[in-house]
Amino acid sequence: MSGPALEPPPVPALVVGGVAHTRHRPVAHAFRYRTYQWLVDVDALPQHRWPLSWVSGFRSADHLDGGRLGGGLRGDLGRFLDHRGLRLDPHDRVLMLAHARVLGYVFDPLTVFWVLDPQDRLRAVVLEVHNTYGERHGYLLDPDDRGRAQVDKVFYVSPFNDTSGRYAVSLTLTAGRVACSVGLDREGERVLTAVTEGVPRPATGRAVLGAVLRHGPVPQLVTLLIRLHGVRLWRRLPLQPRRPHPKEAVR
Repeated sequence: MSGPALEPPPVPALVVGGVAHTRHRPVAHAFRYRTYQWLVDVDALPQHRWPLSWVSGFRSADHLDGGRLGGGLRGDLGRFLDHRGLRLDPHDRVLMLAHARVLGYVFDPLTVFWVLDPQDRLRAVVLEVHNTYGERHGYLLDPDDRGRAQVDKVFYVSPFNDTSGRYAVSLTLTAGRVACSVGLDREGERVLTAVTEGVPRPATGRAVLGAVLRHGPVPQLVTLLIRLHGVRLWRRLPLQPRRPHPKEAVR
């Protein structure tokens, strides 16, 4: 795979913006909230001193194969790609959009890995989706020149949606904007749309402290909001059965 040259922002960066989620059918339900994420190079993760280390932690255990076979995030991603016919070159750069651990806790509904060659040409994208049952799934994408790709849904996320349908993904990675939009289409109709987007800013100590004070403990709040919105939908939508997801999906 080889795609267009991108112009990513300097990293590490805080992507300050918002998350929006719209359920179109069978019932309408929408929310949006302000938040921030991190854009980091997996080979140069932020190393802050206390107290900022309590709100800016990254661990390989939180993603993909959990660092099971060594090599950290890069090792896991390299094996994931190799098993799907794509080699991660030693000179490739991997940028990750994700939440950091805050007070020892993290929950990342969606993590994006961009694989870039030394000229910042896009080689691949991996979307890692987490659900509230402690499971993960990695989707390998080959975006076109506009950053768009499609992939079949195979992972159970919401208790109100089964695994049928197809995702339409749109990605942006520029110095002025970082975004990921995921739409779920089923039988020719859009079922839901989820968007995370923001403006990248240098992750200075002052900026990190300001983001935490302004937005609070984001991973904890994300988990709380998911459960609160689930309660609101519980009486309006039937629950869909869930089967355990194989760990090979992130290996």
